[in-house]
Amino acid sequence: MKPGTPKNEFKRLVYATRNSLKGYVRVWRDEAAFRFQSVVMVGLVPLAAWLAESWSEFAWLLFVWGLVMAAELGNSAIEAVVDRIGVEVHDLSGKAKDAGSAMVMTLMLLAVTVWAATIADRLGA
Repeated sequence: MKPGTPKNEFKRLVYATRNSLKGYVRVWRDEAAFRFQSVVMVGLVPLAAWLAESWSEFAWLLFVWGLVMAAELGNSAIEAVVDRIGVEVHDLSGKAKDAGSAMVMTLMLLAVTVWAATIADRLGA
């Protein structure tokens, strides 16, 4: 166990939550893409409420965009680690950054597909 990590499960949860919130704040501050995706999520809430025919459908519509945001957090982590290692151009650094970007794009395409299918269902019904 890392020094300074609480041994009590409740204290460990509080410690982890504090670190997670710090991660959100830092990514919000440093990553324009995450800020944009957060604004999109806020805009999607009323649209999802209007489109959804059930609470579970509402949740799924928001869930798929939440996956995009989670991928952006992961991509930001990858970029930070690669940048921490060094600024020199290296094929593996490029591969890591490109794979992180592809992760975000894959989930954005999934989210757009789910939203498009839901809209098509509403327009076709």
